[in-house]
Parts: sequence; C-alpha cells; structure tokens
Amino acid sequence: MTGVDARGGFAALDPCVHCGFCLQACPTFLATGDEADGPRGRIELMRFFEAGLLSSGDPALQHHLDRCLGCRACETVCPSGVGYGRGLETARERIAEVRPVSALTRIALWLLTAPGSSRAVYALARGLRSTGLPRRLAGKGRLGFGLAMLAATESTTPDATTPTGGPPDRRTASLFSGCVMDGLFSHVHGATVRTLAVNGFRVRVPGGQVCCGALHAHAGLIDGARELARRNVEALGDGDEPIVVNSAGCGALLKDYGHLLPDDPAAARFAARVRDVTEILAAGGPVPAGKLEVRVAYDPPCHLLHAQRVDDAPRRLFAAIPGLTLVPVADAEQCCGSAGLYTLMEPDLSRAVLSAKISRLEAAAADVVATGNPGCLMQIGAGLLGTARSVPVRHPVEILDAGYRAAGRYGPVDPDAKGQHLE
Repeated sequence: MTGVDARGGFAALDPCVHCGFCLQACPTFLATGDEADGPRGRIELMRFFEAGLLSSGDPALQHHLDRCLGCRACETVCPSGVGYGRGLETARERIAEVRPVSALTRIALWLLTAPGSSRAVYALARGLRSTGLPRRLAGKGRLGFGLAMLAATESTTPDATTPTGGPPDRRTASLFSGCVMDGLFSHVHGATVRTLAVNGFRVRVPGGQVCCGALHAHAGLIDGARELARRNVEALGDGDEPIVVNSAGCGALLKDYGHLLPDDPAAARFAARVRDVTEILAAGGPVPAGKLEVRVAYDPPCHLLHAQRVDDAPRRLFAAIPGLTLVPVADAEQCCGSAGLYTLMEPDLSRAVLSAKISRLEAAAADVVATGNPGCLMQIGAGLLGTARSVPVRHPVEILDAGYRAAGRYGPVDPDAKGQHLE
C-alpha cells in the first residue's frame, strides 16, 4: 500500500491554505459562527486526527464532524481545489470503525433502505399520507416536522396517458429507481418517464436495484455502501445506455462508484453512464413545452450543484416552457439542511439552516419552488408548510411534465384541470 493509499481521502485536504473563502459558503458556520463548524476548522480537526493528535473517540472531533452537512459548497468556492468531501468520507469511515454508529441511525437505515422493511414502511407512509393527517398535524417538533415532510411528498399530478407522437426511433435509457424516490415519489418517476419519452427515449426499469448507498456512506458505513453499489452495478448491467437519475443525492454517489469500488472495472463503466435527468433532457433540447404562466424559484440541490457540478441543465428545462418566469433567490446555492439523515440526527442545526433558506424563498415570492432531490423536496416543503407563502415544491421534471401536458402531448388538455398539479 502506498503512502497516498494509506492516507485515503485525507490527501485531498493537503491543498488547503486556510484562506477562509469557504466560511461564507458553509451553512453550519453561518448558523453557529463557530470556526470548528466551518470547513477550515474541520480540516484542522481532520489533520490532527490523521496525525494521531486526536483519537477517534475525541468528543470535539465527533461533534463537529457529525454537524457537517456534507453539502460540499466549500469545494465550489475553494481556489485551491481542496477535496473536502473525500477527507470527510475517510474521517467518518475511520471513526465508525471504533465508535458504533448510533442505534437511531441504524434503525433509520433499516427502515428506509433495506428492501424488505422499506417496502412495508413506504406503503404505510403512503397510506398515512392519503388520509391528509400529516398535513393537518404538521408542526415544529421532531414528530410534527416529520409529518410535514411526509405531507410534502404529496402530488396532485393528474393521471397521464402515454405521450402522443415523438420520434419513431427511440433511444433506450435505464431509470435508477432508488429507495425514497420509489417509495414516496413515484409521481416524479412517472414525470421522468413521460418527459423522456417526448424527447425520444424509451425508459426501462431493471429489477434487482437497491438503495444507492449514499445514506450509508454519509454515516461512515462504507462497507455497507460498497455492498449496495455492487448489487446496483450487477442489476443495471454493463451496457451503453445512460442510467437516468432524478435524485441528486443518489446521482452524486452513483457517479462515484468507480471510486467506491476501485478494483471493479464495471463500476467505473457504470459511473460513466450515470446522468441526472435534467442533463439528459437538456442535452437534446428539450422539446419545447406548452405555455405555463408561473413564477418558479429554483433551489439547486447541493449534490447536483456542488458534487456533480450540474448547474445549467435544470435551467434549460425551464427555458423550454413559454410563460414561465424564473425568479432569482438570494444565496440559492446554500444548503437547505436536509442532508440525508441529518434532519433526523441534528434537528436543531438542521432547522436553523432551513430557516435562512425559507426566509429567502419567501422573499422570492414565487408560485412554485423547484428542486431535484427528495430530501430537499421534503425539507423545503415542510419548511414552507403553514408559512404566509405556503407554495408547492416540485421536481423540475414535474414542471416540464406540466408544460408538455399543456401542449397536448399527452392527449387533449382539460382546460379546467390545467395547472392544478402545480397548486
């Protein structure tokens, strides 16, 4: 093993020169004002940890690394090219080797990602959602906020028929179904399939898929993430067609499977095929939509903007919809505080970060907020619920889907139903 290999992701922290550009990009530093809750301070903690000056059980090390959202906004603004995310991944993995992951984290992972249990959990969640109780009982406590997040997964998208017309020679794409997206956002999968069909793709959903492993990786459970990655590589095959993802968090890790499984050439080939759905649609157009008189505030998911560096593609979807106005949002590039299980494990700091986000979104005075990650859809949706501007939060493909419906691409348009799914 070489020296670099032995150091793992800690080597990616070496370019840091303590300039401090990262601080104003870090949502936890802005919320607390504590240097140790910012990237520069955490890098110092990780350097001391690597050098053996801090142990895995050091309370300060654990506390401040646990409070990191992993949004990687610091990487986007860093002039030195520091790979903060790689260092954080290594630190959390090594801490998890000696400090057992909390029971709450393991229970949440089992309930949300294990194939057998998650199917039952999501079925129960959908049943509860259908009663309307989560929206009526939503509140600010941990349970109340959880119910608000479930209410935010609701969809009023009308049933759609198979898109009419379209190119006769369709390309094939494979859809990554995921766990939360499949369990609570099947309407986004439907919009994904329909909008891709209009743009010349036949979409298949291979069986045998499992959770992407992102939640496990964030918790330091890298072996668990690797096992899930192997199963997905096997399930989605070794073909040439693109693998389409409509969850920014999943997409970031799927594109990193080559790093996660460095000894498996199939994993690197798999990763090279992964594309966010907005990338696929923007690459070919997208096909123009019908008119929607709507003001949209776009909130880019951290793992799309900072991890995948995808910024323009979602905006090209909005540009294909006549009448749509994209309204600016101050500091839209900053995290909403969701970050996988973070909203469960660090509720106070998560809500503090969210509060700043909600204030900026309210100031934008949009009709709809758009974002492309399930955690963000739920977190922002819950935060907006009950505010003066309790506007819906939708995935960008849902808005394009509405535009295609308005254009009559799914059959005749019912004038009385037009736009209802954006309310």
